[in-house]
Amino acid sequence: MPDILPLSETDPHDFWMQQAIALAAQAGAADEVPVGAVIVSAENELIATGENRRQRDHDPTAHAEIIALRRAGQRLGTWYLTGCRLYVTLEPCPMCAAAIVQARIHTLIYGTTDPKAGAIDSVLQLPQSPAVFHRLQVISGVQAAACRQQLQTWFRQHRQKERQ
Repeated sequence: MPDILPLSETDPHDFWMQQAIALAAQAGAADEVPVGAVIVSAENELIATGENRRQRDHDPTAHAEIIALRRAGQRLGTWYLTGCRLYVTLEPCPMCAAAIVQARIHTLIYGTTDPKAGAIDSVLQLPQSPAVFHRLQVISGVQAAACRQQLQTWFRQHRQKERQ
């Protein structure tokens, strides 16, 4: 994965979401729900990545976004991730949405909505809550069809395995 997005790329959001999709595929291959996350600086430098690891780490908080936020904090030496963008293939859950707000992420870009647990636009609208002191920009629907298809395919295959 390149550290800096080439200036010739036409759409940095598509580029970085593709990287998140690749991470999600790795998670899915490891029998994890396929969600991937990428954190990028304001200068388009790759800061950190994460993929779901709940099963492998026996950790209910090991969501892709949480792992990426932890790694970014370690790399930058601060939990203030102001100016950073977080790309994730699935709309964040309440836990991840709260962590993203706490980290002061500038922009959240997600692929597909989560109608069961999405805490950005779907079930909850955490960024608009009066209890939230940090406002972040949200861009949804980047590579939505690819993100949705990846999840649907994984869940279909996972259910078939469970029936056998």
